[in-house]
Amino acid sequence: MVCFSLKDCKKYRIEQAIMITTNEQLVKLVNRARKTDAVALDTEFVWERTYYPQLGLIQIALSDEDCHLIDPCALTDLAPLGDLLSDRSVIKILHDAPQDLFILNRATGVAPQNIFDTRLAAGFANLLATLSLGSLIKEVLDIDLAKTETRTDWLQRPLNERQVDYALDDVRYLRAVRVILISRIIGPTIKAWLQEELNLLNNPQSYMGPTDSTRYLKLRGAGNLNRQGLAILKELVIWRDEEAKSLNRPRGHVVPDLALLTLAQKQPLSIEALKQGGTLSGRAADRYGKALQAIVENTLQNDPATYPPLHQTPRLTPREKETLQKLTGLITLKCELQGIDPALVGNSSELKTLVKILHGKTGDIPKQLRQTEGWRKSFLEDFFHQRR
Repeated sequence: MVCFSLKDCKKYRIEQAIMITTNEQLVKLVNRARKTDAVALDTEFVWERTYYPQLGLIQIALSDEDCHLIDPCALTDLAPLGDLLSDRSVIKILHDAPQDLFILNRATGVAPQNIFDTRLAAGFANLLATLSLGSLIKEVLDIDLAKTETRTDWLQRPLNERQVDYALDDVRYLRAVRVILISRIIGPTIKAWLQEELNLLNNPQSYMGPTDSTRYLKLRGAGNLNRQGLAILKELVIWRDEEAKSLNRPRGHVVPDLALLTLAQKQPLSIEALKQGGTLSGRAADRYGKALQAIVENTLQNDPATYPPLHQTPRLTPREKETLQKLTGLITLKCELQGIDPALVGNSSELKTLVKILHGKTGDIPKQLRQTEGWRKSFLEDFFHQRR
């Protein structure tokens, strides 16, 4: 077929894409995919009114023209896809992989293996490790991706032409991007560092998010609480997670973060006060008020020795600040020479904690950091040697 315009070419591409809606079609596709060296994958989902994301579409590309859409709304069994995901002989290419891996793991019950994350790889290829897919494809292929369907409802059927085209483009170029990124990485050492990071994605713990018992530490404002407040917040967050799961509703739709933080900070605080202040809706107050108050009162009766340690960003002394400046300077210089994004080595909080550890004043700060093992430890070897 001869394409005389961009519009005609796009229409042809869409017509050639097969929407996989039967188990038989899925098995045939997976059998072909497992004979290739690598496949590109992406997911589209809706995550607004449920606890877990609702999977609406799975995109897969065996080549830039051999692209398909798997319809999880029509299929009764995604086990064949799970076979592909667990096949270590086939590389699975994704961009910003953790969220997609989480969704695919829930949909298939399988932990995907042999992952190549193009967002992560970009950071080892002299690019930012935070580039969106569109920005990365523009950078390495000079192709502009459409952004028209970022807020579409992927559970509705049928999909229109724009939705199909948008979804296909999310996987169409990933194989080419991977080849280019690998060619840009400087030397075998940096490639080994990248592979070390990619290997972590084989373990679901790397993308499953915080556990129910540690999720309270992720709430903005937790660092301002004392140990008693943290103990209350921890119990409130655990209760809310269980309630949200049972209702299949987002956590914030049950009780908002601000209400939990306020209860933890100003205990004992009446539910009526939260209601009158607008922090908690009248409906939520009526439904959950007694449970929330009971959690606060019960936690206050616990032995203070059982309260969690403080969760605060380390405050540095002038001497420690000087050490941090030297550390960040070394990281910047070495990253520039080796062509990697400094953000991969560590964030600000991690580096401050590392400095505290090196100065021997950690207090309750955990000593297990990414910078004390693996490729990051090797990267910082010169700095650690200077501190001996």
